[in-house]
Amino acid sequence: MEAFEILLPLALILLLSKLMGLGAHKCGMPAVIGMLVAGILVGLLRYIPWEPLQNAFFSPEVEFALSVMSKIGVVLIMFSTGLGTNLKNLRQTGFASVVITLFGVIVPMGLGTLTAFLFARFGLIPDMGVVSWLFYGAILTATSVSVTVAVLKELGKLDSKVGTSIVAAAVIDDVIGIIILSVLTGFSSGGEGGWDWFRPNAYLVVIKIVLFFIAAIAVGIGLRKLFDLMERRAPHNRRVPIISLAACFVYAYCAEKFFGVADITGAYIAGILLGGTLSETPYVENKVDTMGYLFFSPIFFASIGMDLDFGGISLSFLAFGLVFVAMALLGKLLGCGAGAKLCKFSWTDSFRVGLGMMVRAEVVLICTERGVSAGLVSESLFPFVFLIILLSSVLTPILLKWSYRRELKPKPLPSSPPGHWGET
Repeated sequence: MEAFEILLPLALILLLSKLMGLGAHKCGMPAVIGMLVAGILVGLLRYIPWEPLQNAFFSPEVEFALSVMSKIGVVLIMFSTGLGTNLKNLRQTGFASVVITLFGVIVPMGLGTLTAFLFARFGLIPDMGVVSWLFYGAILTATSVSVTVAVLKELGKLDSKVGTSIVAAAVIDDVIGIIILSVLTGFSSGGEGGWDWFRPNAYLVVIKIVLFFIAAIAVGIGLRKLFDLMERRAPHNRRVPIISLAACFVYAYCAEKFFGVADITGAYIAGILLGGTLSETPYVENKVDTMGYLFFSPIFFASIGMDLDFGGISLSFLAFGLVFVAMALLGKLLGCGAGAKLCKFSWTDSFRVGLGMMVRAEVVLICTERGVSAGLVSESLFPFVFLIILLSSVLTPILLKWSYRRELKPKPLPSSPPGHWGET
């Protein structure tokens, strides 16, 4: 394959991703849904029996090139997520956000794990062992409150008790979810789902994960001091985002290569360590988002859409997938709602907190992709994860606005000017 041959697939993916992303945004849904739809549309070209078209879009060389760009895209997404995670804000939210997060992680993960266990035990889906069941559950811990934040901001409720609790709980949720993902990925061995605490390698995995976080934090402290010095000498200089990106890629590489921790975990931790309190963080985050969402991230989401295989879903897996979707929605709604109620929120506010934490977006896709790559999750799960994103993004704004219907004062009708037909 000549290098220029990758340009045509890239052009189509980027163009469709932009158009579909704009369409999804106008419908009040995350742009991620539009990018997935773009990938599905490109994937439909597989069914056109014209050899030049197949070679242009689906040759092994093209697919490999797209997979490399997809990897860069997912690393940039997690790095940007880490940059936007301000751990210091958690101090202002108190104990409630921690309780909401814990229930919002334990309940959906428990429901997802139980669902995978029961269907596997009855032979309805492949039985890959306890780590696989736990990974199905871990996928459901992910949350993305961008849709919720937009709705609450529109309603003027973002600074309310419910709004601040949801935003803070989402931050803690991300951190816990990444740790769970790292542990489960570390325990997977060659795609086998067995978990043997008496195996010496099991303790080695835990030790390597702990060593990774120790090393990451130690290096991160040094990097922060370096960045502080650079910011004082040359604020808003392009070298800051460039070195930040280099640090992100080194963290991602070392995490997977030397510690057996997911590369996306390394990128996320790099973002946390370099973000939050640095005065240049918004500048770096803006540059990373521009590069990621302009080019690499659409390729990642479109690649998932291109690989969706609806034909490989059996009736038994269809039943599993639909139950899995229900557990995803109910898990956050009931878990986070119960946590809020324990913290003495009203029933209505508890319902709102559960709704706000129910939304999923890019992180749940990333977790699923990681599980598929590790051989712990069936590739047939992707269509159902897409359905989770779609349903949660549609239902949350509708139900949130409905829950606030009595608290919002109707806008007064404009008075008619003199001489207007409506004047009496």
